[in-house]
Amino acid sequence: MKNINGNNNIKVLPRAFYARPTILVSLDLLGKILFHNTPKGIIAGKIVETEAYLGEIDPACHAFFGKTQRTKIFWGNPGIAYIVINYGIYYCLNAITEEPNIAGCVLVRALEPTRGISVMQENRGIEGLLSLTNGPGKLTQALGITVEQNGFDLTQGELLIHDNCDYSNIVVTSRIGISKAKNEPLRFYINDNQFVSRQNKVIKCFEGTLEIVKEAFYDGIIKVFLKRNNLPL
Repeated sequence: MKNINGNNNIKVLPRAFYARPTILVSLDLLGKILFHNTPKGIIAGKIVETEAYLGEIDPACHAFFGKTQRTKIFWGNPGIAYIVINYGIYYCLNAITEEPNIAGCVLVRALEPTRGISVMQENRGIEGLLSLTNGPGKLTQALGITVEQNGFDLTQGELLIHDNCDYSNIVVTSRIGISKAKNEPLRFYINDNQFVSRQNKVIKCFEGTLEIVKEAFYDGIIKVFLKRNNLPL
């Protein structure tokens, strides 16, 4: 396998990037590049959609019910991959966030393929580009990510996220595919990107530049949400 770390053009996100409030990490992951170094070659895609899960105060988060053998990873180091199986079929990639002993994670919901597209098509068994990685289960299948990568360090090794910023506006909506806390404004995607997952059946809250969206989380409707859940302002 090729050495991603040996590429001078790759600036891997450090652990300090993930050791921050989950919402900020979820927003800042947009536009970044996810790499997987596989026996078939390096596969990569730009992160175009994320979803925040806020640990013990979030009923939709696996950490909500406390530490178990499966969820203890939440209270460890940030920047670690947390792979879950959805509906017993699909693998979903999350990045552990916050300082150690504070639970939180970001679900990577969709990618724009940038490298190894033919391998992705082979892994998915399809040729269509737009439906290749436009969902959390699709992107892991395309990149060859399974439960074997659970616990991988995203700051080194085979599965990495490197710095990049190539987008304009961000859209904030309610979350998708869950029954608890589904209306909270914790799903984010790059506006007008054709690789984003479904855009219907969600509550669209607002949109703006990264700076404007971050401001909104500390002023207005989302400030109310943070207060209601005893999150720091």
